[in-house]
Amino acid sequence: MERECEDPESELGRGIGAPVHVPTDNVAHGSVSVARTGERTFEGRNESGTSILIGPAGTPGHFSPGELLKLALAGCAGMSADRGIARRLGEDAAVTVWVHGASNAENRYDRVVEEIVLDLGGLDDDARATLERVIRASIDRGCTVERSIGEQIDVAHAIVDAAVEPGHAAAVPN
Repeated sequence: MERECEDPESELGRGIGAPVHVPTDNVAHGSVSVARTGERTFEGRNESGTSILIGPAGTPGHFSPGELLKLALAGCAGMSADRGIARRLGEDAAVTVWVHGASNAENRYDRVVEEIVLDLGGLDDDARATLERVIRASIDRGCTVERSIGEQIDVAHAIVDAAVEPGHAAAVPN
């Protein structure tokens, strides 16, 4: 079981009830906040008002901080690679990005595995290799999250062919 964000017993933010996102003078474009909703649970919100529930791993209806880190990595990789994938597989191409990994005994992520699942059935070997290079270059160039954590966390990559057996995708050898 993952141990995330140990509680330092801070007195700040102990009010339970409807979350109140108290602004500061530093709030600017791109700022996000969390407001306490209960014991070790929070509501996260962005500037557009979209919210997400955050709590310890396994809390029903909540994402853990580690899951959010992996979700940010998956979303960023998908967004970075999207145009290159759409150009080669079509605008309606199905894309699923998974990120797997657990924190270690020191309560840190030292390695995660990112899988991009695509239907590669219509591509020959050369086209697959080109698509893999395009995806890798797009993520390396455009994924702010991976570029930010990449020196601290080993991010392994795999392009997974969903066409091999739908529902049981197989990794394409690198």
